[in-house]
Amino acid sequence: MVEVKVKQGRLSGEVVETIIGDGKYYSFKGIPYAQPPVGKLRFKAPLPPLPWEGVRKATEHGPICSQMCIFQNTILCGSEDCLYLNVYSPDIKPASPLPVMVFIHGGAYKSGSGNDDSYGPDFLVQHDVVLVTLNYRLETLGFLCLDTEEVPGNAGLKDQVAALRWIQDNIGSFGGDPNNVTVFGESAGGAAAFLHVVSPMSKGLFKKAISMSGTPSCDWSVAFAPQKRAFILGKILGFETNDPNELLDFLQSLPVEKLLGTNPTVLCFEEYDKNIMKFYHFTPVVEKDFGKEHFMTEDALEALKNKRINDVDVLIGYTSEEATLGIDTFEQSYIERVNRYPELLAPRKILNQCNPETILEVSKRIHEYYFNGKPLNTDLMKEFVTFASHAYFVYDIHRYILQLPKVGDGRRYVYKFSCLSGRNIYGNPGQKYGIQGASHLDDVMYLFNGKKHNLKLEKDTKEYELVNFVCTVFTNFAKYGTPTPDSSLGITWPEYDNSTKAYVEIGDTLTQKTAPEAEAVAFWKSIFEYAGLEF
Repeated sequence: MVEVKVKQGRLSGEVVETIIGDGKYYSFKGIPYAQPPVGKLRFKAPLPPLPWEGVRKATEHGPICSQMCIFQNTILCGSEDCLYLNVYSPDIKPASPLPVMVFIHGGAYKSGSGNDDSYGPDFLVQHDVVLVTLNYRLETLGFLCLDTEEVPGNAGLKDQVAALRWIQDNIGSFGGDPNNVTVFGESAGGAAAFLHVVSPMSKGLFKKAISMSGTPSCDWSVAFAPQKRAFILGKILGFETNDPNELLDFLQSLPVEKLLGTNPTVLCFEEYDKNIMKFYHFTPVVEKDFGKEHFMTEDALEALKNKRINDVDVLIGYTSEEATLGIDTFEQSYIERVNRYPELLAPRKILNQCNPETILEVSKRIHEYYFNGKPLNTDLMKEFVTFASHAYFVYDIHRYILQLPKVGDGRRYVYKFSCLSGRNIYGNPGQKYGIQGASHLDDVMYLFNGKKHNLKLEKDTKEYELVNFVCTVFTNFAKYGTPTPDSSLGITWPEYDNSTKAYVEIGDTLTQKTAPEAEAVAFWKSIFEYAGLEF
């Protein structure tokens, strides 16, 4: 056992050997970073953590947040008392403070946790960084919006801010440097990392941000009529009112499981849009400005255009075959449904803002571009995965890359991840369709030891080399603000700008390239222009 002191009291952690057996690290799990958001605190911004007496045991994770798992489609009750983080450090008394990497998990703001069943620290801590993983409130509990001062939305993002503030106050006790914090995340976690880049609440809490496979304008991150959706939630749960305070009292009175996995559709087409890569009910929102602290009161893309962003270094990218993850869903029903209702090919941004004639024409153009107008079935799975990768990830990521302003000293780097090995477990469904590449979530397997997958990692294997290589790239960025501070990885990674469009492919080696997915990005830009929307 090992003890450290934080502002709230003393913690007792443990020393753990890595899965590879090549080192040890200090582990402190289940540390409360905010008060339990229960009772009348449900849906509201988190409050600072309370102190405790004596020594608090920190050898087990705190409860996961109550949720509906998007992969198993089952309710995991967890607990509303879930605002806990985990700190893993290679050295709690280093000669000089270590860089800190704070990971925000994905799961469409609906499921997941920071626990080591998916995000074990074994690989990253061997690169002399302190790793923090965390839980934040999900779905209705984290993203209900009533457009009121009490519940303006984004409680789950404010949880993350509370964790970042706790890190500023306490990470020094674990050997970490509060002045060198990198926020990074994958999927919804990547979108959240980018939201922290534009949020005034997050200013000064970190120096670098990594967005993996996600931005705030991806279809699965877009909010539509969030207050109306909240009232519809009340209606389907048996309570109709026009008063947000009455609705709040009602929703706070319900057992938590009633709030999970609901389907408060605002428009009837949403009933058919059940795609795990496209549509979720409770996501980040632009808050009304009540003159108090807020997470964001303007759209993230607008903030970029207006250069209202935090001065931080940014690394942003995606995997080579993102949508391979969705093949099971595509096979079961979705391709057949899209063949029946081709307007489902259109982005949600267009479905929500354009007239039916425009939507049908947009759908026709997308159908022609990706499928040559052929009827959709599983024979076109390879093409459908390409379409879905572009539609739900790639073009929106490029919208952000194109808008990223140069503010202060902030550097910009872009990557495409294409590593292939036995660790690419999420891309396995693509094999029978001849799809070779890294799926959504495959990149995470090179940064974290996901215990639930029971994947061995042995020295003198390709997997071991790739894990070490990928961790070096990401931790270099966290340490130095560039993935290649010297020549040891074979290239000097160029900064991205809109003239050269230089990026780097992360495969068995680093390969410098230019203008990723240029043709597809140009196509989607033309779609938005036809629809009369800004790209």
